[in-house]
Amino acid sequence: TMAQELQPAVVERKQGSLFTLLADHSVVKHFDQVDISNGMDWSLDHKTFFYIDSLSYSVDAFDYDVATANISNRRSLYSMGKEECIPDGMCIDAEGKLWIACYNGGRVIRIDPETGKNIQTVKFPVDKITSCCFGGKDYTEMYVTSASDGMDDQWRARQPQSGSIFKITGLGVKGIPPYAFAG
Repeated sequence: TMAQELQPAVVERKQGSLFTLLADHSVVKHFDQVDISNGMDWSLDHKTFFYIDSLSYSVDAFDYDVATANISNRRSLYSMGKEECIPDGMCIDAEGKLWIACYNGGRVIRIDPETGKNIQTVKFPVDKITSCCFGGKDYTEMYVTSASDGMDDQWRARQPQSGSIFKITGLGVKGIPPYAFAG
């Protein structure tokens, strides 16, 4: 959860919480003091939960227990650089690397969770990149969303593709199928 947005990416700070909806439809609160929960994914072995609270400018990792959905041992995996701006949506590829959409940064970056290093950057003709996921018949295509909210006429004129969905091919990596909700 999060506070109501006053304008895009502007909220009253630390008003949200992170919850899990379990298979039996019960809800577990993990922690509060959240600004804007965005990217969430799991390592390929399901032992690590990756999480983005956008205004922390960090990609965090937790130990994850798949049997209980408990998370513990929060740590910062990657701190966003100035040019990368705000971390937003996230997905994982078949090699276990994380792809992070950079809101106001005009890019998607690929992070190696083992080293905490940015190993690839894909730039776009728009600033407000919001999320990314793999798709297509064999998950070799990446789909990247962008926003146009909060843009004035001059900004829209400079970036007319804002609000578009981009399809990226030729990355040399594949995504994985989505997880189905157990409930």
